[in-house]
Amino acid sequence: MRLALAVAGAAGLAACQSAETPVVDVFRPDYRGVETRLLEGDLVNFLVTMEGARDGQDVVDYAECAAAQYALIRGFGFARQVRTNVVEEGGVWRGDAVYTVSPSLPRGLKTIDAEVAVDDCRARGIPTV
Repeated sequence: MRLALAVAGAAGLAACQSAETPVVDVFRPDYRGVETRLLEGDLVNFLVTMEGARDGQDVVDYAECAAAQYALIRGFGFARQVRTNVVEEGGVWRGDAVYTVSPSLPRGLKTIDAEVAVDDCRARGIPTV
């Protein structure tokens, strides 16, 4: 009797294990490029395009990395996000972001230390300008 229960129990466990297939999500972004437009003074527009984003935050991160590198290229140490609009169509994600760049820490909540941000972008494999 014990043997029958053990076999039945093992068969039940095997059925549960085979029914559950682990889900593996692999993040393989395809960063398609950044277009940069100086709007006026310290305002800069970044148009980014990518495929393989998990959600809109990946697009926002890509734009932030571009803004941080742009600030360093221009000799500034900081950037501040003004706005970012994200759309997805047919698997292609586009971000339209506006940032200010400045030599000193700007006022506002979404400020970026450009040097720290660029290092973080590189560590995460996100390209910069």
